[in-house]
Amino acid sequence: MRDALRPLAKAVGATITEIDVDTDAAIEARFGDLVPVLLHGSIDGIELCHYRLDTAGVENALRDATQQSR
Repeated sequence: MRDALRPLAKAVGATITEIDVDTDAAIEARFGDLVPVLLHGSIDGIELCHYRLDTAGVENALRDATQQSR
């Protein structure tokens, strides 16, 4: 998922922050078997997808975020 996400993020200047869920019991309990999971914003952000990249969903979220920041 990470490799597929990089060009999408780069195209709009978005930053990717990776979190190892195994290092935090609360995060591990929250996401369990959904890893990898992609959130928009922060650890409390909107879940965009898990397991596989939802390219269309991510592109829409990034486009919306870019338009809102203008």
